[in-house]
Amino acid sequence: MKKNHLDDACTTILVGKNASLDGSTMIARNDDTFFAVAPHSFVLNPAVEGEKGRKVKSWLNGFEAEVPENGYKWPAVPNVDYKQFGYYDESGINGANVAMSATESTYGNERALAFDPLVKDGMDEDVIVRMVLPYVDSAKGAVKRTGELIAKYGSPAGNSVLFSESDDVWYMEIVTGHHWVAQRIPDDSYAVCANRVSIQQVDFNDPSQFLWSDGIQEFVESNHLNTDKTGFNFRHIFGTDNMKDRHYNTPRVWFGQKFFNPEIEQDPEDGELPFIMKTDHKISVDDIEYVLGSHYNETPFDPFSPDASDADKYRYRPIGLNRTQNSHVLQIRNDVPEEFAAIMWLCIGFPTYTPYIPFYTNMNDTDASYNDASLEFNFKDAYWMYNALSVLVESHYTDFIQDDIDFLTEVRQDLRMSVAETDKLAKNYTGEELVEFLTTRNQKVVKEMADKTHKLFGQLYTKGINLSKLTFNMDKNL
Repeated sequence: MKKNHLDDACTTILVGKNASLDGSTMIARNDDTFFAVAPHSFVLNPAVEGEKGRKVKSWLNGFEAEVPENGYKWPAVPNVDYKQFGYYDESGINGANVAMSATESTYGNERALAFDPLVKDGMDEDVIVRMVLPYVDSAKGAVKRTGELIAKYGSPAGNSVLFSESDDVWYMEIVTGHHWVAQRIPDDSYAVCANRVSIQQVDFNDPSQFLWSDGIQEFVESNHLNTDKTGFNFRHIFGTDNMKDRHYNTPRVWFGQKFFNPEIEQDPEDGELPFIMKTDHKISVDDIEYVLGSHYNETPFDPFSPDASDADKYRYRPIGLNRTQNSHVLQIRNDVPEEFAAIMWLCIGFPTYTPYIPFYTNMNDTDASYNDASLEFNFKDAYWMYNALSVLVESHYTDFIQDDIDFLTEVRQDLRMSVAETDKLAKNYTGEELVEFLTTRNQKVVKEMADKTHKLFGQLYTKGINLSKLTFNMDKNL
């Protein structure tokens, strides 16, 4: 549950269309919160037309602003108890196939903040998605709208925001009350980010690849903020490089880059790890899922390593956590008609142990097990069911982990077969009939996954009976 921005710590992955396996763009993130238990729903916000005077109000500060009268439909993954903890819609893909994920907490340094402090009642991450996503037609347009809102209202915290469409992927870092830079991820590249300023050299002569706040160059020059003799390294000027970065943030980037580029040797605590990366192989949804659920697998820093010392096992903060309330991959595909090109792969529960369900976002509703989540435990809600699976697997990790891996391997194949089948059948529908068809298919997948998960529960519970310490070898007749 998110009481304030400082409680959040997320990991981000962005992939350009020529770096992906199928030519799609992908933006992905773990939504990590301070408390492990923070129920979230998955809801669809309907399109609006001609609703003048509508306002968005934050439940966390004094922010309130009017929004345009027309807006696209968009799914979101908000807090259930939003009146206490804020909306935090987190992620979605709107009716124009523009994706947005917000936000990854990012920290500006005290030098820059001294001259442009954070704005207490500005537009924070609890409302940023609903202020932007319904009203944009492109990823670049989403960056510009966000920048205009920050200029008008200011920001109460440092945030990084992800945007994408079929051709473009953008990463935006808001680092002070009013200043920010956004960089387009090149089509042949990927990036991994983790709670510290990532963007490096900014080319102010190339607005096709960079966007920035008005007056940022003059702001830096007049306040003597550029620590380098040449260039405009955004990370050096506005970012941090401290012990928390070296143990909490940077190692996550190191592991992501190690997975995608195993041939490159790097230091987990190196504050100069590159932002934009290229790899010789194509990146799949499966790859992203693995990284977002990872915990320094097959390294001495894995908390589950049977051989590593405690000093190594708990040296760095892993990517996958019990505090990950949802993990998502927002995929805009280029090899199918745009009417069903957008898929939101959503994982509710620990991404280490639970599956990513593909939701076609051109739908008219989400399943009740997702959109009517309770604040208290029950097995009918996806949030509680998948978190319960995570707890069960980890409670007997050595004995249960292979069963869980086998389950995830099997359902990944099933889910990808389902997407292929849906794509094939969807070509027979148009307009509202297509929307209804995709909604029905989404709900069919939800039910099938719930049935498979319940079956796994039965297998693990049965296996667990034999693992009790209250046992004793004795005569079979006694």
